[in-house]
Amino acid sequence: MKRYRAYRLTLGWQILIGLVLGIILGVIFYQNKTAITAMQNIGTMFISLIQMIVLPIVVSCLTVGIANMGDIKKLGRVGGKTLIYFEVMSTIAIILGMIVANVFKPGDFINIHALHSQDISAYVQTAKHASDSGIWSTIMGIIPINFFNSLSTGDMMPVIFFSVFFGLGTAAIGKQGKVIIDLLDAISQVMFRVTNWVMHVAPIGVCALIGVTVAQLGLSALAPLGYFILLAYATMALFIVVFMGIVARIFKFSIFDLLRVIKDEAVLAFSTASSEAALPKMIDKMDKYGVSKGIVSFVIPTGYTFNLDGSAIYQSLAALFLAQAYHIHLSLGQQLTLLVVLMITSKGMAGVPGASFVVLLATVSTIGVPMAGLTFIAGIDRLVDMGRTAVNVVGNSLATVVIGKSENEFDEEKSEAYLKKIKADKAKA
Repeated sequence: MKRYRAYRLTLGWQILIGLVLGIILGVIFYQNKTAITAMQNIGTMFISLIQMIVLPIVVSCLTVGIANMGDIKKLGRVGGKTLIYFEVMSTIAIILGMIVANVFKPGDFINIHALHSQDISAYVQTAKHASDSGIWSTIMGIIPINFFNSLSTGDMMPVIFFSVFFGLGTAAIGKQGKVIIDLLDAISQVMFRVTNWVMHVAPIGVCALIGVTVAQLGLSALAPLGYFILLAYATMALFIVVFMGIVARIFKFSIFDLLRVIKDEAVLAFSTASSEAALPKMIDKMDKYGVSKGIVSFVIPTGYTFNLDGSAIYQSLAALFLAQAYHIHLSLGQQLTLLVVLMITSKGMAGVPGASFVVLLATVSTIGVPMAGLTFIAGIDRLVDMGRTAVNVVGNSLATVVIGKSENEFDEEKSEAYLKKIKADKAKA
């Protein structure tokens, strides 16, 4: 009897199909409140499933990784390297966005008064609260008063802070700590298995999330801002291929090999506009790619707050775009001021909802752009958010390999074997 091999689409292709179907559904159900509500709820349920997984994985993997690292001096060195790397890369991203905006001047092609405005009152309240709190409040907020409260609210940085100290304490008590390490290691394995189950519904979640965006906005609303959207995406692609490529070459690996490893996670992050959606699989993938668990479990969660390269590009590009649209000429000194302000505000507000848009709200007033200007790009924020989220995910995976290699905690043989497996699986498909 002749056997036929069943053809199976990879997760990345399934998500892309979900993306296309979502656009089609969005066009069909444009301004249909019933369909919008249904898609919004389905999308929210998928994101909630991901959020359910993220913190248990971060706590278990980070505690085990730090406990196995065991050395507070080494942790300090890794932490220092990681934060310096994050700051350098995000600053380069801001400068690139500013250069592109100055060269191509996307705001000159826009009649700001012909655009449709959107309601940004929720963002304004968040920005006001974040600005009033200041960067010191953000730094103080890293230390949890109640770890379980931080877990319940999904506040990542206090959870990371506690897990690091819990891991060091576990290592300090020697053999007695092995029980905790074994337990948390088992928990992480369970959560990765749950992650694999949740990923089966990712195409449905993606379809709903993009569908609701298109259904609310309509494709016609995007046309006037099409040049800005294309320029933002081109700048992000340039940053990945050239600047991240140079960093990868310095540390003797290929950015394209890394993209091959994380392509499904990048597509998932792009489709959902949620970095958290990709976090569980990113931790798993980077471990399989050859980076030690201790480095992976520290760098990736920390990067979700401090290493947002895609967001940095968008913020600088959008700020200058709005200045140009309002015919506000910025001197070199004013642009340098904008650079410094973005470097500070992007770190101080990274943990708030809609962080990139909130940073813009807190920044544009320093260059004389009316806050009302942001109402005109609020509608396309979700579409650009998809691109910047994907860049953030790629940037964090790159950071993980770079820090791993700098600490000689990158297994070249394991990396080569994993790449061969990926190529072989692709050939079989």
